[in-house]
Amino acid sequence: MRAPKAGLSQPEDELDATRPILSGLSLPGHRKKATGVRAWMVVDSRGQAEVIEAGKHAIMRRTGLPARDLRILDPLLSYPSTVLGRERAIVINLEHIKAIITANEVLLLNSRDPSVIPFVEELQRRLLRHYHATTAQEGNGDDSNWSNLYDLGETQSKAGSPLNFSPGDEEGKEEGKQDLDNQDGMKVLPFEFVALEACLEAACSCLEIEAMTLELEAHPALDKLTSKISTLNLERVRQIKSRLVAITGRVQKVRDELEHLLDDDEDMAELYLTEKIAAEISSPVGSATYKGELQNINNSQEQAFGLTKALSRDSHGIHTSTTHSATGKQLDVEELEMLLEAYFVQIDGTLNKLSTLREYVDDTEDYINIMLDDKQNHLLQMGVMLTTATLVISAFVVVAGIFGMNITIDIFEDQESGMPRFLWTVGGSCTGSIFLYVIAIAWCKHKRLLE
Repeated sequence: MRAPKAGLSQPEDELDATRPILSGLSLPGHRKKATGVRAWMVVDSRGQAEVIEAGKHAIMRRTGLPARDLRILDPLLSYPSTVLGRERAIVINLEHIKAIITANEVLLLNSRDPSVIPFVEELQRRLLRHYHATTAQEGNGDDSNWSNLYDLGETQSKAGSPLNFSPGDEEGKEEGKQDLDNQDGMKVLPFEFVALEACLEAACSCLEIEAMTLELEAHPALDKLTSKISTLNLERVRQIKSRLVAITGRVQKVRDELEHLLDDDEDMAELYLTEKIAAEISSPVGSATYKGELQNINNSQEQAFGLTKALSRDSHGIHTSTTHSATGKQLDVEELEMLLEAYFVQIDGTLNKLSTLREYVDDTEDYINIMLDDKQNHLLQMGVMLTTATLVISAFVVVAGIFGMNITIDIFEDQESGMPRFLWTVGGSCTGSIFLYVIAIAWCKHKRLLE
């Protein structure tokens, strides 16, 4: 494990405290799972990444997070989308991105997930550019060569990345949105905001791509169902509607989380990790408290766990004093608000697209129901007509039954006039039946029972 940078990273004593835990991992599989040891990818401020195995308590000491915040990242538990600011870290749970951002490094939980690999590539490129830009600004204060440094960072990220990642084809798009590429002499974004922006872009872009893919699949399927109602087409539309409901719920959760952050300046101020550390170190009381905190980290796991719980409380101990020192003055969260606003607009646009698609699905369903109701009405009308015809024919059958009885009838006794009378009887019965049928149908149409 690399040595941390002075002033931002945890001291070597803290890292040494994790080594006994990491070194004693040669246990059976069930014991390893019981201790909660997981693989974490650590990406430092230079964009270099390494994978370590650490338990829950080691991560708690390293980031200052309580156990309840780490549960948000547990893949076995279902938690909504969350961007949570704490004293020394930011907890990110957005779609497939499960990360902890500190003032100088990013810890990824599910780095082996194939969907996270592109995010790791993008994160490394951004952090490398941020490192060169920060170095240039601290060295000579001249921002005119920042674009060259970013280009240099791109070249180095291609050749010198520990994971041998290569940049994708979306470089032009990311450069248009990257707030760090600031050639007008404005302030460089802090490390935590660069990492936060990468997480937000990965989550929003993933949802936007899924929404566009669903939209491309939905319109042909709905049009085909409109032209021909069949079991296969109905099943396809049912599956598309299920996916639409699921994606809409995920997008809505991300949007609600961003809206919650934008509505609360204090929550946004909690995300300024670098400023809080600088304010704490610059303050005499805060500096002594900060040194005492780092000294107490090496005591024991129980004391470290109690310390992190104290750090997370909003109304006790160090958290209260540093919050007052960092945010007691008028809150200036404009740059973070602009960053969040950009991705809020993007995710809100995705939600609007899904809402429009949902309306199109609902309109198609209404149209299909109208078509089915119309066919059902035609079947009912046909049933009325057939029932009326059956009733009229039954009257003719009654006449035939009467003449078919084995009794003497005077009308058939005369052999010469018997056949004509028989034909007149049959013809009259048929004509009367047809006349009654026409009268019945005309009456139904007059009463608007039939079209």
